[in-house]
Amino acid sequence: MSGNTFGSLFAVTNFGESHGPAIGCVIDGCPPGMALSEADIQGDLDRRRPGTSRHVTQRQEEDKVEILSGVYEGHTTGTPICLLIRNTDQRSKDYSEIAQTFRPGHADYTYIQKYGLRDPRGGGRSSARLTAPMVAAGAVAKKWLRDRYGTTFRGCMTQIGEVAIPFEGWEHVPRNPFFAPVADVSQLEAYMDSLRKAGDSCGARVRVVASKVPVGLGEPLFDKLDADIAYAMMGINAVKGVEIGAGFASVTQRGTTHGDSLSPQGFKSNNAGGVLGGISTGQDLDVAIAIKPTSSIISPRETINIRGEPTEVVTKGRHDPCVGIRATPIAEAMLALVVMEHALRQRAQNGDVQSPLAPIASSFL
Repeated sequence: MSGNTFGSLFAVTNFGESHGPAIGCVIDGCPPGMALSEADIQGDLDRRRPGTSRHVTQRQEEDKVEILSGVYEGHTTGTPICLLIRNTDQRSKDYSEIAQTFRPGHADYTYIQKYGLRDPRGGGRSSARLTAPMVAAGAVAKKWLRDRYGTTFRGCMTQIGEVAIPFEGWEHVPRNPFFAPVADVSQLEAYMDSLRKAGDSCGARVRVVASKVPVGLGEPLFDKLDADIAYAMMGINAVKGVEIGAGFASVTQRGTTHGDSLSPQGFKSNNAGGVLGGISTGQDLDVAIAIKPTSSIISPRETINIRGEPTEVVTKGRHDPCVGIRATPIAEAMLALVVMEHALRQRAQNGDVQSPLAPIASSFL
């Protein structure tokens, strides 16, 4: 195993480098017969792509997806689907000055220790650019889950740096570059402008929700649905923490509050985040992730070079002052891939099982 494939029944193998000719993925295990075109995928890639506002990297990548295989006459064939995204705006010269040094917070040091060499151009395989193929694969999973179960995915930013973002409504999220659920983002824009002028960066908190999730996904021990969600989210670049449901707020809750009471009409709360005993309840899967500050900043930082000598490094080039700004569609995609994997597993193992609570469970959704 080399850590480039996510999933088993819906296996997504990611390939490419940040400054190579192209990036992409191969999806193995997509069920046949689903209508699929580039247009079904492009929308999510457009939401993630760079250069969309002054608050993110100005690298201009169209991120146009090409379907190279696995689709015939507009429908999936059940064979591997290859999705290609060409790189068109690399500026490798921006990284020539740091090829011999290690950027604090980056994978430079660990990569050269592990492999004996590294590709310094944009971070190579460690670049957040490699999230684009996962967003493309997630769009395929989203479509299958929506067509079959009506499952939908949405996300938003709930905090950027020190600024907490109140939730006003999902309708605001697509109307601003922050994926913020508020009508007025002027405070966020001013905060980002001051951060950029200071040559610094910040972290963020992103929430992602899956609705109309089938009941019964996940296993009770090692393949818990929530465990796989945490694994997927930690696979996103710069993520340093994951919460499901009440998350760390559970520490201060009492058992009388935290346990989600049931009634004939359904659950009365969702502190569990849609998972009990590793198995989906049919409620919303509610996940939050913590994203660290961008490591590529123009402020000088202490480091060492490849000879172990002390030096300073300044990371020039085009970088997001907050990588969390474009993380929402990435988190949605990874959650969709987990749900897709478990939906296929449930269909294979328990496709003919009829729950005695089926009539009741349907009212919970």
